[in-house]
Amino acid sequence: MSDVRLVLRSTRVITPEGARPASVEVADGRIAAVRAHDAGVPAGARLEDLGDDVLLPGLVDTHVHVNDPGRTEWEGFWTATRAAAAGGVTTLIDMPLNSIPPTTTVANLRVKQAVATPKAHVDVGFWGGALPDNVEDLRALHDAGVFGFKAFLSPSGVEEFPELDREQLGRSLAEIAGFGGLLVVHAEDPGRLAAAPQKGGRKYADFLASRPRDAEHAAIGELLDQARRLDARVHVLHLSSADALPLIAAARRDGVRVTVESCPHYLTLTAEEVPDGASEFKCCPPIREAANRDALWAGLADGTIDCVVSDHSPSTADLKTDDFATAWGGISSLQLGLPAIWTEARRRGHTLEDVVRWMSARPAELAGLDRKGAVEAGRDADFAVLAPDETFTVDAAALQHRNRVTAYAGRTLYGVVKSTWLRGERIAAADGWFREPSGRLLERKR
Repeated sequence: MSDVRLVLRSTRVITPEGARPASVEVADGRIAAVRAHDAGVPAGARLEDLGDDVLLPGLVDTHVHVNDPGRTEWEGFWTATRAAAAGGVTTLIDMPLNSIPPTTTVANLRVKQAVATPKAHVDVGFWGGALPDNVEDLRALHDAGVFGFKAFLSPSGVEEFPELDREQLGRSLAEIAGFGGLLVVHAEDPGRLAAAPQKGGRKYADFLASRPRDAEHAAIGELLDQARRLDARVHVLHLSSADALPLIAAARRDGVRVTVESCPHYLTLTAEEVPDGASEFKCCPPIREAANRDALWAGLADGTIDCVVSDHSPSTADLKTDDFATAWGGISSLQLGLPAIWTEARRRGHTLEDVVRWMSARPAELAGLDRKGAVEAGRDADFAVLAPDETFTVDAAALQHRNRVTAYAGRTLYGVVKSTWLRGERIAAADGWFREPSGRLLERKR
């Protein structure tokens, strides 16, 4: 590495070995060394003394719907990546649907990459999509650098991204396993959903009843059976029902290669507090009861749930009607995930080291991003600077998301992101300053 040009110093740096006072030296956009707090500053280097603010590795969010191009009025790379930067997220991976075209062929991937290149404030990678009719495209997408493949086992909500039935899931998974890829899955069973009561209207209780826990349990069971049969690597997206945790834990003990994520809304919000007609709380699968939330936290604590990512799924405000049956399902939280999780984690006795593991280290590991996710020599110099004991009240008007609709409006949260750094350059600050886009497009490590 060339000479050190920047040193970030804090009384509390979260490293893989734990939190400690340290000086972090940066050269050529990477971490050159993590030294003692009082280590001398190399000649010619600039010192940024952060005092008691905590230096974290930048968050890695592997579940973001940017919707660009095609539904850019819903979100977009400029606004989504600004929101990410404001929230301490330095890397995101874009989901293959809700944009038009979806990321289901190499040609479509190139369209997405061309749109993202001039707009990305943070580093951006892409998932591919597994559809009933694109099995022959999967290897080419893998070779083009997507991080894995997204599939639905129930209707996705957009016609250009249909779900896989049991036979189609087997074909896609066999193909992906054949080249060592990863399938990430929205696991709800369509038969169980169809059999559930579908009343519609303003009552959240009726919407919750329409997406029962057993739909998740059944679909996850089918996914695990196929993964076991094919020795495939699979990932369960946005787990909302804690009922599936024993099934997942048992499969792991049997050697099934399965990882699991949950999301800030499932871990911080509860069905009991959702007002009727408040579809800013609608997502699929749904936010469930407080007791279920407690069980999810237990699964996070014991490692059954690997990581916490946003599932940022925005829409225009007019699609968030007061009828839960027809309103768009998705929660915008890209900018708020870190403080939302930290607020609940500290209440439950968890540490910032835990939060970093769930929201940075493990998502980076999931995607194979070996230069992200930790403050240690050789990694990219991506950081979030957090004041963990400061609070703020969520003002939707202050968010960077294109459509400022959020289930967190009015909530007081712990953890103010003071600044965000990408490869040793400050890209956002708490006063609303943003650097011009400097994010890079990422590809799966080959």
